[in-house]
Amino acid sequence: MNPLAQQLNTTIEQENAHVYAMLSNLGKAIYFPKVGILSQSAEAKTKAKKFNATIGIALEDGQPMHLKVIQDTLSAYNPKDIYEYAPPAGKPELRAAWRAKMLKENPSLEGVSYGNPIVTNALTHGLSIVADLFADSGDAVIYPDKNWENYELTFGIRRGAEVVEYPLYNDDMRFNSAGLREALLARKGKGKAIVLLNFPNNPTGYTPGPQEGDEIVAAIRDAAEAGVNVVAVTDDAYFGLFFEDSLQESLFGKLARVHPRVLAIKVDGATKEEYVWGFRVGFITYAGQSDAMLSALEQKTLGIIRATISSGPHPSQTFVLRALQSPEFEAQKAEKFNIMKTRANRVKDLLDSGRYGDVWSYYPFNSGYFMCLKLNTVDAETVRQRLLDEYGVGTIALGETDLRVAFSCIEEPNLEELFDTIYKAVQDVAGSK
Repeated sequence: MNPLAQQLNTTIEQENAHVYAMLSNLGKAIYFPKVGILSQSAEAKTKAKKFNATIGIALEDGQPMHLKVIQDTLSAYNPKDIYEYAPPAGKPELRAAWRAKMLKENPSLEGVSYGNPIVTNALTHGLSIVADLFADSGDAVIYPDKNWENYELTFGIRRGAEVVEYPLYNDDMRFNSAGLREALLARKGKGKAIVLLNFPNNPTGYTPGPQEGDEIVAAIRDAAEAGVNVVAVTDDAYFGLFFEDSLQESLFGKLARVHPRVLAIKVDGATKEEYVWGFRVGFITYAGQSDAMLSALEQKTLGIIRATISSGPHPSQTFVLRALQSPEFEAQKAEKFNIMKTRANRVKDLLDSGRYGDVWSYYPFNSGYFMCLKLNTVDAETVRQRLLDEYGVGTIALGETDLRVAFSCIEEPNLEELFDTIYKAVQDVAGSK
């Protein structure tokens, strides 16, 4: 094993042996090179005042070389803020700005030890880093039965983890914390478990209430006290889009200090929060009991980044940073939030109006981009195809009964027509049976 990897492992084990035990074989082997092109280039950037012939970019007239046809569309930006490589951990100013934003929006982080957010190539990349660092073949990754399908690819197919699902809702149609607790305690004596907590949930648009949040934290604490090492990941892709009296913060803050056997990791990003899906700017943040352990985890994360994408795109990081620094940012974001909330409320009004009879029910939703219908008598995939072929309407079929509708991308005046059309398709399919 490389001495740098061994040094990082020793630090993590000394600071928290439970976290060291959570690392995958790759997680233990990975490191960020301290002696190499990047480190030597960084040193030259500060000391090479005459000529700096270290890194693979081209310069012209003291600025990064660029094409006029590109720069003409980006004239508001200095070439050094868009053409140069961003550091593997991301643009330092952006990391600091995102950390400040996290603390402002999550007061429960006050007094918590957590690291500086590391920039990822959006949230999928952040989850992939978690999988690489902590998931080995046969390890359990636990998440609800209503989930984003990429979890299986990222943790199950790529890393060979055993997918363990539990029902998202209990009999009262609240978050099934008892199911989560049972799945976790089943890992007693088996080492560790990776738990994915995605709120607002994709595909249902559900966020637990404060009491449910406490139950989730308690379930994870119970597992830790039973000897299970828990990697607790908050997938906060749709963070902030809370339309009702649900949790208004990430559970990251509470999980960060719940038990020494729990490693809390926050994966979030500008992708959905700031409506910049194509920018691919996400973040991964670790909580930990010591700066030494946080630093070691960061170095291992940088090793994964260096070995895969090397570093994220610089222009989009600059664009997001400029937005966060703008005095108009908060007002503009509030405007978009209100549009999204109005759409969600209109959907709920339509579904509660009684106009659709008993052909479906819907799963509780209070946040995010989506909601899910539960079709009572017909197959969801058949309805999906009918909607496409006959009416030119796209939805997502999930299993036999569930139809996901993204109200986020439908203008409020068109929602009534959308659900009326879905109702027609359901009647068509039912009539043809």
